[in-house]
Amino acid sequence: MASLVRHLTFDCSDAYSLAQFWAAVLDGKVTDEDSPGDPEALVVAPGSALLFVAVPDTKTVKNRVHVDLQPQDRSRDEEVERLVALGATVVADHRVPDGRGWVTLADPEGNEFCVERGLAERDDAP
Repeated sequence: MASLVRHLTFDCSDAYSLAQFWAAVLDGKVTDEDSPGDPEALVVAPGSALLFVAVPDTKTVKNRVHVDLQPQDRSRDEEVERLVALGATVVADHRVPDGRGWVTLADPEGNEFCVERGLAERDDAP
């Protein structure tokens, strides 16, 4: 039997605070076992689980792995606005005039992630 990805793990400075940001992004929740100051915090959301682990070093280079988000009930641009309001920052804008493309954002600790077109905006939408 093959292995399954249990969760994606992020090194960070403040596990609980970053977990709260990602819980809001994914409409998930930080588990009840986690609280401020804990060295680890787990976010559970439909279809995903993210684990945040406090480490002493800071982020210094671009991520080698990142999360791509696809909004289900809003446009890419609406989702980018929502995430910026939650505390993300725009790193690079790869949108093109025909509507395709993505936006690269960074979470409050600088981890990059991308927002693709929303489900209804895609050519392969149902």
